[in-house]
Amino acid sequence: MIKGSRIIESSLWTMSGLFKFFILLLFLSTNLRDIRSDAQLLPNEEVEALEAIASRLQHTGWSVSRDSCSRSQGLNTTITTRADGFVEIGANIICNCNATVCHITTIQLKGMNLTGVLPEEFANLPSLQEIDLSRNYISGPIPASYGQLRLRVLSFLGNRINGSIPEALGDMSTLEELVVEDNFLGGPLPRNLGRLSRLRRFLASANNFTGTIPDSYGNLTNLEDFRIDGSILSGRIPDFIGNWRNLTRLDLQGTNMSGPIPSTISLLTNLNSLRISDLTGSSTTPFPNLEAMTNMEDLSLRNCLLTGSIPPYIGRNSETLKYVDLSFNRLSGLVPPSVWGRDFDTLFLNNNLLSGEIPELIFTRNNDKIDIAYNDFTSAPPQICQSSSLNLISALSPTADPTNTGWCITDEVTCSRNPIHHSLFINCGGGRTEFEGNEYDEDSTSLQSYFFTTSDQRWAYSTNGLFMGRGQTRFTGTNMNVTGGDIYTTARFSPGSLRYYGLCLRKGSYRVRLHFAEISYTNDTTFRSLGRRYFDISIQGVLQWKEFNIVEVAGGVGIGTSVDFDNIVVNGSTLDIHLQWAGKGTTAIPDRGVYGPLLSAIEITPEYDISSGLSAGAIAGIVIGSCAFVVLILALLWWRGYIGGDKEDKELRALELQTGYFSLRQIKAATHNFDPANKIGEGGFGPVYKGVLSDGSEIAVKQLSARSKQGNREFVTEIGMISALQHPNLVKLYGCCIEGKELLLVYEYLINNSLARALFGKENQKLNLDWSTRKKICMGIAKGLAYLHEESRLKIVHRDIKATNVLLDKDLNAKISDFGLAKLDEEENTHISTRIAGTIGYMAPEYAMRGYLTDKADVYSFGVVALEIVSGKSNTNYRPKEEFVYLLDWAYVLQEQGSLLELVDPSLVKYSKDEAMRMLNIALLCTNPSPTLRPPMSQVVKMLDGKLPVQPPVVKRGVGNTDIKFKAFDMMSHDSQTQVSTISTDSQGPRSISTDRPWMGTSLYKHDTRESVSSETKLLPDLDLYDVKM
Repeated sequence: MIKGSRIIESSLWTMSGLFKFFILLLFLSTNLRDIRSDAQLLPNEEVEALEAIASRLQHTGWSVSRDSCSRSQGLNTTITTRADGFVEIGANIICNCNATVCHITTIQLKGMNLTGVLPEEFANLPSLQEIDLSRNYISGPIPASYGQLRLRVLSFLGNRINGSIPEALGDMSTLEELVVEDNFLGGPLPRNLGRLSRLRRFLASANNFTGTIPDSYGNLTNLEDFRIDGSILSGRIPDFIGNWRNLTRLDLQGTNMSGPIPSTISLLTNLNSLRISDLTGSSTTPFPNLEAMTNMEDLSLRNCLLTGSIPPYIGRNSETLKYVDLSFNRLSGLVPPSVWGRDFDTLFLNNNLLSGEIPELIFTRNNDKIDIAYNDFTSAPPQICQSSSLNLISALSPTADPTNTGWCITDEVTCSRNPIHHSLFINCGGGRTEFEGNEYDEDSTSLQSYFFTTSDQRWAYSTNGLFMGRGQTRFTGTNMNVTGGDIYTTARFSPGSLRYYGLCLRKGSYRVRLHFAEISYTNDTTFRSLGRRYFDISIQGVLQWKEFNIVEVAGGVGIGTSVDFDNIVVNGSTLDIHLQWAGKGTTAIPDRGVYGPLLSAIEITPEYDISSGLSAGAIAGIVIGSCAFVVLILALLWWRGYIGGDKEDKELRALELQTGYFSLRQIKAATHNFDPANKIGEGGFGPVYKGVLSDGSEIAVKQLSARSKQGNREFVTEIGMISALQHPNLVKLYGCCIEGKELLLVYEYLINNSLARALFGKENQKLNLDWSTRKKICMGIAKGLAYLHEESRLKIVHRDIKATNVLLDKDLNAKISDFGLAKLDEEENTHISTRIAGTIGYMAPEYAMRGYLTDKADVYSFGVVALEIVSGKSNTNYRPKEEFVYLLDWAYVLQEQGSLLELVDPSLVKYSKDEAMRMLNIALLCTNPSPTLRPPMSQVVKMLDGKLPVQPPVVKRGVGNTDIKFKAFDMMSHDSQTQVSTISTDSQGPRSISTDRPWMGTSLYKHDTRESVSSETKLLPDLDLYDVKM
């Protein structure tokens, strides 16, 4: 019994031991699991950083905790352990968890429409390797603290990021991709980025960067993709791009950089996509050597000032080459057979000087898109106009015979009867509709047609280009959520050039009204609303509006608006409307390939009386009268010397045809035979008279003094060039009159005299200019100068911008006078002048002291005038203290003291302090002593309009000097007096200028290309338009 009980006791003990052992294992197992979990928690610092990031980005979907990398209740609901051991939390966050701890390595928040600001707290995630916030609505500057991270990828594509790229990002030695495309960044490109030796992709297109590409970027030898389209850069494309031997894509479209394309580009043998466009300057360049680029797929060298012939290797070296755009250059000679015979998808050779025969084989390629318009070919195959994939408008030279080809080969259609149309209405991209009582023609072909004409030859259009980033086949669009009328719900698009032709129009003057509505973007707080579309508008070959933006003009997305262009003259029978993309704006919002011209509707109406028809008797009378009129004209021409006479007179009168012609009788009638009572001034070439034409138009007539034929001929040549400059902010030259020894110029008369008189003239002559008017005047001057410097066919440097050379019309719009031709040396883009024309106090130091002339001299003068506009004080006459020489001198002192607003005219009762500070800072930027640091005028226009941030200028005191002094002016006035050409009434000496006498002149200087460094400059005498006496 005892033995049995012992056995039971032993069994119980054994069972009890097993139970305790089981409990112990369970306890250890549980605690070991908890220890392991504790070891894989995020550090508190990273949790706090994530919470702050979520708050700043206004991302409400995050619930952050320390175990967010190990549980499905953290940042997202899905957790995946990848093969490489990294933990992926949804598609947004990637953690790296080892045996001890987890760290955040990747944050991708793409396309989530986040609306916050860039968080500083990213810098508190020490293991972070990738930040991708593409396609959101995030604003704010890039924090410099990001430079302490060891990122591989940093992408902000398609946001509202502003400010500049911090130099500190150059400390991020691990960075391989920097993507800031489609934002609002500005300022100079940071030099420190040249230290990023691992950088493979730098995408910075569609921003507002300024200055040059730093030479330190030549060290980026691992670059594979470099894009900087649409910025406001300066200088030439650098030679050091030849260091980028691994580059596969290079985009330099619409950058404002000047040519030529450097020869070192031939070293980039790995390129498969090369896009350069719209180079500035007048220097031409031969076709670059691209022969070694055998992997090329896309080649676009549009408007790059290329000369010479197309090299044959373009058609044979690269089997992958499908897209070729060499349009808007100066290429000449025959197109190589290898190019004609190559099966390209797209071939654009339009707007060149190419010659030879157009082969029949291009007519057989219905799948190829070919544009060879506006060239000098000698012949074309019959029936070539049947293909809609060909654009051949004006492809033949003027001496060729287009009889057997059709209208598609000429820009002046041979109407089946006399031109009969006097109006035209087209609903671009839409069907036939009625709007405001007018019937609009249908234009609804959605597939791309490079050339289209209506069956009745009433109108036509041509288009070219290929949308980058997508194979778009539809070139019309519809959006019913648009205000303004049905014509705004549809539109026609083009990736490059869109041209409409009104055909068989009567000769006369027309008003062209273009209708627009932006239908591609949204009107909300998502990245789809951030697109920016810019294109240029030209009519009859004259640039009417550079960088037109529909949203800015209409006041928003989906709002219909129209723009009128008056006095459009048709001399033949065709009216040409041309919209062209010049590389500006976004190209990836809301999708890749959304950019280029957009047009909703066209309205062309006459500005002349429309007759209803003529009777047979009236026609007979007209015939008899016409014969008599011809006889009378011939007699008059003989009497005036047009028939017969000496050779020089004929040459001189031929030049006058570049301007409008006024007869001496007209001028005498307008001025009452030059009645002294109508004399309003006296200038260097003679008196100025106010006149009134028979139709009531007021004019200013300049009666030039008699001088040699050679002098007159040079002068009229200059006038012919000036007359071609047409802009709302330039004084219009209506025409001239040359009869015998009389040489007269006819200008528009501006009733409100000069800006100088309006601001600081006599008390009874001043105008009450409120703040909004001063802003308008300042913007008008800036736009006029931007046109002269960058937009006109000729590159114009004014050389004497000042308040007396800015005239005001009846609506107080600013119009620049005294503009003439100042052609810069083509090789160096500078000119060293040994004779200076200008006014002390407004001349840039480098021009006043060394004769170094570029358009930056005008920028300097503009800055001085902008100061005068804000302050209401004359730069040369205002001295707040004895030690200050000029108003500009005092402005720099106030800027350093932080009291710049003291400059504002005390007579301004109401004004915006922010706008005043903006304008004053712009003025000081423009007057930087270094010309390279002054912004171009196109950039100044954007700054004044608030579209570009203004970087306040930094002024440093001179050593041992407590006041800011402009000693350059003292040196200039004492040491360079013999070089300064002031305004004079005769050749005897200078005269002073009163503030109530605006002055206009033109100066043409010619550079002798035989001189290698500098040359003597021949200046025509200054021309005063009118010195108005009131």
